[in-house]
Amino acid sequence: MESVLDLLRQTVTSPWVYLLLFGLTAVDAFFPAVPGEAAVITAAVLATSGRPNLVAVIAVAALGALVGDHISYAIGRSGGARRVARLPAGSRRRAGSEWARRAVDRRGGLILTTSRYVPGGRTAVTLTMGAVRYPRRPFLLFDSIAAVSWATYCGLLGYFGGLAFERHPLKGALAAVGISVAITLLLEATRWLRGRRAAARR
Repeated sequence: MESVLDLLRQTVTSPWVYLLLFGLTAVDAFFPAVPGEAAVITAAVLATSGRPNLVAVIAVAALGALVGDHISYAIGRSGGARRVARLPAGSRRRAGSEWARRAVDRRGGLILTTSRYVPGGRTAVTLTMGAVRYPRRPFLLFDSIAAVSWATYCGLLGYFGGLAFERHPLKGALAAVGISVAITLLLEATRWLRGRRAAARR
């Protein structure tokens, strides 16, 4: 465990950690297998010692998330929009795409900000918003709110986890990641239950 901790410390105390965080949080937008959230939380845990800087970690993570979301949006806008236009009128997939368009038109900001806390939701929503050509300005506005709130949440979760396990920062990182996963699963379970109840009322 000590060797792992030493490796983490060497990585996060290097100036390159900010570039690494930016890359991970950006790529995580369109390739969810990349552990962007875990990287931010881990860096924030070790920020309790002063390096890296917590504010810089949050700022870089938010910027990376914002850039990644816009790349995902652009992918959806360039490829997805053409696929939607070619779907046969009256088909189930065309009906589904039209429903998605109406949903993001009515509640696009709420969907975009909350999807960031759902596993895989961020990628699906940003691609869909691009495919249905959700306006760029409100996308930038709501995505900025989502990115900053997400980065702040991860940063503070990791930082206070690090303070709670000051003598064992690796345990603090694991605890913070565990809490993050538990909160995400709770949100997803709540959404699923609401969907079941709505379906039962029909």
